[in-house]
Amino acid sequence: MMKLGLTLNETKTSVKDARAESFDFLGYTLGPRRFPKTGGRYLGAAPSKKSVQRVKTKIGDLLSPGEKGAWPKVAQRLNHLLGGWSGYFSHGSVAAPYRAVNRHVEDRVRNFLRRRHKTPGRGTRRFSRDKVFGELGAMRLQRGRDLSPT
Repeated sequence: MMKLGLTLNETKTSVKDARAESFDFLGYTLGPRRFPKTGGRYLGAAPSKKSVQRVKTKIGDLLSPGEKGAWPKVAQRLNHLLGGWSGYFSHGSVAAPYRAVNRHVEDRVRNFLRRRHKTPGRGTRRFSRDKVFGELGAMRLQRGRDLSPT
């Protein structure tokens, strides 16, 4: 590694026993997990909390009040972001992270469009979950399915 000019970061480098403790690596949290129904243990992976928070921040930045683009262009950029993120984070236990991201997308899209159209209240009637992920074309993250907008 020295010939390539690479060095180890002493503060980040450590040896972990994956059967005993979790650790984050390349955006995933790896380590012991439990089956929800049986309580049995297994070694698994899931998108890390930091990765989920990072994509939520990017979604919030994309759907900021200052965004002046037409909704189809904004939705296309949003779907591009979600498609790339879900393509990378499609392995392991993804149900809870996908659910969290979907909820965030629904809330941010609804709030974005509610402000843009000056809809009173929270906008849940005009911009329902089915409309956000259906007619408006926002991508819903789902495991093992085609991720194109429904």
